[in-house]
Amino acid sequence: MARTKKVKAMGRYGPRYGSRVKLKGLKIELKQRKKQKCPHCKKMSAKRLSKGIWTCSKCNKTFALGAYHLAN
Repeated sequence: MARTKKVKAMGRYGPRYGSRVKLKGLKIELKQRKKQKCPHCKKMSAKRLSKGIWTCSKCNKTFALGAYHLAN
């Protein structure tokens, strides 16, 4: 998989779509892959399973909220 310094993991798209679009996608992707704050136990342990489905590793709850990241 090709990666570049500027667009990191979005380098998988190669020369397509332009750098500005890839940078916007990169910001979303980095935010969604981080652990988020669980709305139930308030710890930074919620992780995205799929679009809109989240699970907390501490309180073991599965819930549906934002598609890409949990709103603070």
